[in-house]
Amino acid sequence: MKIDLTDTTASKINKGLVKARRAIGTPAVGMVLTLVVVTDEENAYDALKAANDASREHPSRTLVVIKRVSRSPRDRTQSRLDAEVRVGTDAGSGETVVLRLYGEVSDHAQSVVLPLLLPDAPVVVWWSVDAPRDPANDPLGALSQRRVTDSYAAEKPVDELRSRAESYEPGDTDLAWARITPWRSMLAAALDQVSAEIVSVEVAGEESNPSVELLAMWLADRLHVHVRRAVSAGPGLTQVRLETTGGPITLHRSDGAMATLALPGQPDRAVALKRRETSELLAEELRRLDPDDTYASALRFGVDRLGGIQSAAERAEAAAQPVPALPVRAVTEAAPASAPGSTPGSASASGSASGSAGQGDADRPSPAKMPPVKKADPQ
Repeated sequence: MKIDLTDTTASKINKGLVKARRAIGTPAVGMVLTLVVVTDEENAYDALKAANDASREHPSRTLVVIKRVSRSPRDRTQSRLDAEVRVGTDAGSGETVVLRLYGEVSDHAQSVVLPLLLPDAPVVVWWSVDAPRDPANDPLGALSQRRVTDSYAAEKPVDELRSRAESYEPGDTDLAWARITPWRSMLAAALDQVSAEIVSVEVAGEESNPSVELLAMWLADRLHVHVRRAVSAGPGLTQVRLETTGGPITLHRSDGAMATLALPGQPDRAVALKRRETSELLAEELRRLDPDDTYASALRFGVDRLGGIQSAAERAEAAAQPVPALPVRAVTEAAPASAPGSTPGSASASGSASGSAGQGDADRPSPAKMPPVKKADPQ
């Protein structure tokens, strides 16, 4: 059932909700939370569909806030509120109110939403697009216990992760974090089967996918090892490779549906790792309203502390390129004066060590620069 209300008020909307519930024969309110969805007209359909699907698991009152852009300065000074009340099959397992705000009232959406909140029920705000820089201090975010954003919808997802880390408050979360829940579960289960020390990790995925960055930060934060970020063609996350003292552990997904898990000393196995819809991600976030400490720790680790981004072609080129051998330094430059009994032109032990060190790590101090060891006097 749908009821259209033009140029209305919050009081009339509440009366419309009561009237609609009585019309379909369900006067009682059996909803567990209020979900406030902030979106624009372009993404309203997808956001509303995801919220309705998620309400089948979490019956809720869904308030969709759409701020309409006025075309002329005169229109921007005229405030108007249009609403569409939906109950029954048109609103999933709860009830939905679509709010369209015009003019100056669009800058005060919290004053419209506040009278429509369910009493004594938690409030969750989800910004499907254009999330504020500081969700906890946003006027709508201040009304909620849980604030859901999606850094994947941002123009610069990596910069969005930096902003989320700077402004994080308990209750903040990101759908990009929910996208990697199956990956985190699979990797944790794989590590329980291997008793070896982890040396390094490489995470590969799309270049502008914040879920890849979050998974890499989570691994670096929990394992305390170097994690390298690599770029692949996607879709989404494609591979995680953990180098261990007992052999590599690889979780590879190339088609976005099925993945292959390879463990040292065990046959490869196929595991289901499909990409999930937005409604599934939203339903997962609605299952818990307490702060997610694991997400906070991974987010605060910092995307700038990860290893440099390297494409698959660059990795293959670097692996195929031979390591150039450094020339051995002249003995006269590195070796001490010839010891008694030595023949001219022969390299001493320190001189040979200098040449071998030159071929290794350039940052390591050369043994040739160390003072020569004094030989014992002949008896």
